[in-house]
Amino acid sequence: MESQITPPGCLTARDVQRALGITPGALRNLVYRGHFTRAGGTERHPWYAVKDVAAYAAKRAERQTA
Repeated sequence: MESQITPPGCLTARDVQRALGITPGALRNLVYRGHFTRAGGTERHPWYAVKDVAAYAAKRAERQTA
């Protein structure tokens, strides 16, 4: 099995889950609803753009303070 290095500007699914404090199922739901799109990787090990994760985290923080 070949090791994959995540390119700059991308996060693995596990990194996104840790950053947002969500479960794998919650991440799949966010992808399904269009909040995140895969920026590369493989079907089983996708990468997500850091800018998308940061934008979602900012929106979520804004909703929680309102």
